Amino acid sequence: MKINWFPGHMYKALRDISENLKKVDVVTYILDARIPLSSINPTLDTITQNKPVLYVFNKIDMADESKIKAILPKFKSAKSDYVLFNSTLSGKSDVILSKIKRLAQEKIDRYKAKGVKATIRSMVVGIPNCGKSTLVNNLCKKAKTITGDRAGVTKRGQWLSVGDCIEIYDTPGTLYPNIENQDVAKKLAYVGSVRDEILDFVELSMEFLALLEKTYPEALEKRYGGAKTLEEIAAFRKFVSNGGEVDLERTAKSVIDDFRKGRLGKLMLD
Repeated sequence: MKINWFPGHMYKALRDISENLKKVDVVTYILDARIPLSSINPTLDTITQNKPVLYVFNKIDMADESKIKAILPKFKSAKSDYVLFNSTLSGKSDVILSKIKRLAQEKIDRYKAKGVKATIRSMVVGIPNCGKSTLVNNLCKKAKTITGDRAGVTKRGQWLSVGDCIEIYDTPGTLYPNIENQDVAKKLAYVGSVRDEILDFVELSMEFLALLEKTYPEALEKRYGGAKTLEEIAAFRKFVSNGGEVDLERTAKSVIDDFRKGRLGKLMLD
C-alpha cells in the first residue's frame, strides 16, 4: 500500500499561504506531538523559511513528553521558539500569544519608536487533523472555525482577531504533493492526517503493531493482554464474524482508534 493524499483544496491552500505570507510577521506552526518530525511539511518549510516561527507541539497530553524534550533544542533559535500545548484546554493560549509577540519584538520596537502600537500578524499552519482549528478557537476564546476529528475539515483561510493588536490567519491543513518517505506517510495515516477512505486499515494496523512492538511493547501488554498480532487481538477482544472467523477489518480499525483516542498511553512515534 502506497499512501499519498493531496486533494485539490490543498494545492489551493499552499498557493494561498504563499500569497498571504507577505502580510505575516510570525508563522505559528502546529505539530502533532505524537509525530512531531513527521508532521513537518517540507513544502511549508520552504515557503516559510524567511519568517520567525513558533512551533506548537499540540496534543502533548497524548504524547511521550520525555522523548519530546530530547528534540526540543532543534526548535529554539533567534528566529524560532516552541511551546508544548493541549489545544482542547480552554484559557491556556496566553503563552502562545506572548511568544508570538517575542518573535515579533523587532517590529513592536520599531513601531513604538514612532509612537504607534504595532499590529502583529501570525499565520497558523500545519498538517490535517493536528488540532489547528481547535487551537485557533482557543486563541479566539470562542468558536470561530469548524473543527472535526478527521482530515480536511478546514477548506480555506481566514483572518481572525485574537486580542490586543494580534491577528491570525487560519489555514487549511496541508500535506505535500508526493510523500516519498512511506514511513512518514504511515505515521501521518496513524494520527488521521490522511483521509481514512483511501487507507487499507488491515495493512496499516499491522504496520502500526509492528512499530509498537519495537518501541512501546508495554502498551500492547497493557491494552491487549500481550496480544501482538491482529488475529490475537481479535481473539482477545472477541471480534468474531457470524461465520466464526475473526473480524480483521473491525479489529484493525479498533487498534488505530485506540491509538488516536489515547487508549494505548502516551506515545511518540518519531
